[in-house]
Amino acid sequence: MSAPVRTRLAGGLAVTDEGTGRPVLLLHGIGGSAASCAGVAAVLAASGARAIAWDAPGYGESADPSGDADVDYPARVLALLDDLGLDRVDLFGTSWGGVIATEVAARAPGRVRTLVLADSTRGSGTAPEKAAAMRSRAADLAASGPEAFATARAPRLVAPGCDPEVADAVRAEMAQVRLAGYRGAAEYMAGTDTAELLPTITAPTLVVVGEHDVVTGVEESRLLADRIPGARLVVVPGAGHAALTEKPAEVAAAVLELWEAAA
Repeated sequence: MSAPVRTRLAGGLAVTDEGTGRPVLLLHGIGGSAASCAGVAAVLAASGARAIAWDAPGYGESADPSGDADVDYPARVLALLDDLGLDRVDLFGTSWGGVIATEVAARAPGRVRTLVLADSTRGSGTAPEKAAAMRSRAADLAASGPEAFATARAPRLVAPGCDPEVADAVRAEMAQVRLAGYRGAAEYMAGTDTAELLPTITAPTLVVVGEHDVVTGVEESRLLADRIPGARLVVVPGAGHAALTEKPAEVAAAVLELWEAAA
């Protein structure tokens, strides 16, 4: 298996590329980056996949968004596939990344072999108060700075009794967020409700959620699974909202089961 390779593409997006075989694209959450997906990516790559994780615009090593086109995240994902020369991929999105992945699967079904939504949601546009709360996060980040922002928010992302090293890794990852990226992501979430798209999804779909997720919650994941035709729900014991970081082996195992069933 090849070691992870970091690449910055012509469009300003940075990706981590690991392994060979069937390509899977991993989309991180609003408080993360490609590094958040490293555990799951490593397991999938060791199982014979090519695991590609992006830094979304304004995250990690990717350039900050500079206009509306840069925050049309589903379009950026499809353009990334073009840049990588990939016709179809397995698509994995966690939290915010799952909202993007849902739109990609609805917008371009021919390019999504399978879909995984991890600790995700329909978006924050489902109710005015949720949209307002999401937009307020960017103001909180601007006021407090990333370190204090992460210290306040990160503990809610992990399960009670989470390994302190894992919890600290989640906090440290969130402390790297930049306002330009986070603001764009929060605005996208505040303006998005994928409810009408869910019944149109044709890709074999897995919805996975940590049993202790108090951010998006098990019931929201259950709703996603109920509304996407044929979707399967897996609840990961001992995990919170950051299930892909807390329990990467368990999450990856569920993904591999999806791929086997969809073969």
